[in-house]
Amino acid sequence: MTISSPRQASVPLPMWQGGGTRMGFFTDTSICIGCKACEVACKEWNDVPDLDPSWSGNSYDNTLRLGASSWRHVAFVERPRPDTGVGVQWLMSSDVCKHCTRAACMEVCPTGAIFRTEFGTVVVQEDVCNGCGYCVSACPFGVIERRADDGRAFKCTLCYDRLKVGEQPACAKACPTQSIQFGPLDELRERAGARLEVVKNESGHEMAQLYGADETDGVGGFGAFFLLLDAPEVYGMPPAPSYQRRDVATMWAAASVAAGVLLGGVAGAIVWGRR
Repeated sequence: MTISSPRQASVPLPMWQGGGTRMGFFTDTSICIGCKACEVACKEWNDVPDLDPSWSGNSYDNTLRLGASSWRHVAFVERPRPDTGVGVQWLMSSDVCKHCTRAACMEVCPTGAIFRTEFGTVVVQEDVCNGCGYCVSACPFGVIERRADDGRAFKCTLCYDRLKVGEQPACAKACPTQSIQFGPLDELRERAGARLEVVKNESGHEMAQLYGADETDGVGGFGAFFLLLDAPEVYGMPPAPSYQRRDVATMWAAASVAAGVLLGGVAGAIVWGRR
């Protein structure tokens, strides 16, 4: 498969689990300008509800984190320049759901509302979600969240509807600097490795690193990984994310037993009271 440019990726249709091409994101934070075009494009295309506008006091960041109504979040990290200590250095990054290889949110979902698509991405079916919240506690990144109005969980779908018709995700298409790149994951990893060498050796960012490109990490690698100019925690990301799968069948069984004991106690109390 060939890609004409990072902005124009051809989208294959074979099943990923059957040996097809897994698609994903590579976000190069070294060229993010914090314009928030990705946030706007995501909201407009996916009809994501607006958040109440507020001034967070945390630099120019007015969303602070990913959530049910923030599927893309542009982080603004403002700090003194590390080389001279004088002036300000800006670190910017457009964060998104990682579409983990080992997706704990999908594993714990009791209704099958969360599924793996033919592109290798992880999507929540809104009409199947029952709002149990197991996925929220399972996600090591705090990405998925329930909306207050109806309790259902929402997160980035990597524009599944656009992928099915051969279009790239709205955020990648809107990014003016190609900081967000979309395409076959293997090709993106190769491109990211070459870019990392340039950023470290030619641009002087010694702390630069790829975050989520390693398939041996706690979640088996990300379907949306990053080139960071500093440690992940500087950007508000966990340095060592871990797979937090829970045995849903065991939890439901335990809950059923507890409910049975409770009902039995109530019934016994009623009978005893009548006596």
